Amino acid sequence: MTDVEKEPEKTIAEDLVVTKYKLAGEIVNKTLKTVIGLCVADASVRDICTQGDNLLTEETGKVYKKEKDLKKGIAFPTCLSVNNCVCHFSPAKNDTDYTLKAGDVVKIDLGAHIDGFIAVAAHTVVVGASADQKISGRQADVILAAYWAVQAALRLLKAGANNYSITDAVQQISESYKCKPIEGMLSHELKQFKIDGEKTIIQNPSEAQRKEHEKCTFDKHEVYAIDVIVSTGEGVGREKDTKVSIYKKSDENYMLKLKASRALLAEVKTKYGNMPFNIRSFEEETKARMGVVECVSHKMIEPFQVLYEKPTEVVAQFKHTVLLMPNGVNLVTGIPFEVDNFVSEHSIAQEELKTLVTQPLGPVKGKGKGKKAAAAGGGAATKVESAPAVVTKA
Repeated sequence: MTDVEKEPEKTIAEDLVVTKYKLAGEIVNKTLKTVIGLCVADASVRDICTQGDNLLTEETGKVYKKEKDLKKGIAFPTCLSVNNCVCHFSPAKNDTDYTLKAGDVVKIDLGAHIDGFIAVAAHTVVVGASADQKISGRQADVILAAYWAVQAALRLLKAGANNYSITDAVQQISESYKCKPIEGMLSHELKQFKIDGEKTIIQNPSEAQRKEHEKCTFDKHEVYAIDVIVSTGEGVGREKDTKVSIYKKSDENYMLKLKASRALLAEVKTKYGNMPFNIRSFEEETKARMGVVECVSHKMIEPFQVLYEKPTEVVAQFKHTVLLMPNGVNLVTGIPFEVDNFVSEHSIAQEELKTLVTQPLGPVKGKGKGKKAAAAGGGAATKVESAPAVVTKA
């Protein structure tokens, strides 16, 4: 895996790299729980996203303090995409906000990094849901479809397996619940300072995407962000008039003409490098908005478009960061999901997938408190608190 002449790529073959991933994972899980607690009726999405980002910055700032040159912080800004909004909704100061209401389906997506080793997670909650206020109907269908699809994906991710085995399982489970995965969404391999590595897993590809998308085989010491996004509708995300607020620097080069553009790019390079950032985090948001236009038009900065399904549909998402260790998978992000709070008339149709998701992701090392994955009809959710080493024998 080492490049000739170049410095060897740092992978999870090194214990220190695993430690950094786990630390970033713990920060992400802690922030995710806090953000979920803020998702109540009448709360502002912008305020919650801002608090999530502040917490990610604060928590990453507490670790590796003595190593002044070590970069750390937000790896993906906090997003709250509600109901039919598919992804990337995180309004800046001057953008239209959204006020949460009871019954809203909220997808929370965020990430942190330590020394460029990235941990990301996403989780779906319903505002006001509880053990006494169970969720049913199409909301339950789509949330359970996304949850069980990601559980299958985590169990299919192992050295020697191929990416389309996951694509197919996610499709089949979603369809069991009369839902569809969002077309063309990708789960990426993660590398140091790179959130969108070469190897990817596509969900619900169109014919054209299936032809273009490269097949690949997973290997030990790789890291993946397994991301499943499912809709009650046709599974196509479309741009509307919502302003983009999240961007990422690319590797393109161009001599920018405008002073505002050059200033923005210089600040992005210093503060964020190649990590995604929110325009909200700039002191002068209006100037940053001016500067970003030229950068985007010359592909030096890439926008994360806010996508939507049709207004009557609902979208759910779950995302986990997974280390492919020699003895199986090590899940570093994800929090418990109360599967019993959701009631659907549907269940996984394929016997082999129903069996697959009941298999434990493995015993938790160290504390002796390993919880087994829930059975496909109910039971306790997979427990991944404090990012324990979860092992699946291949």
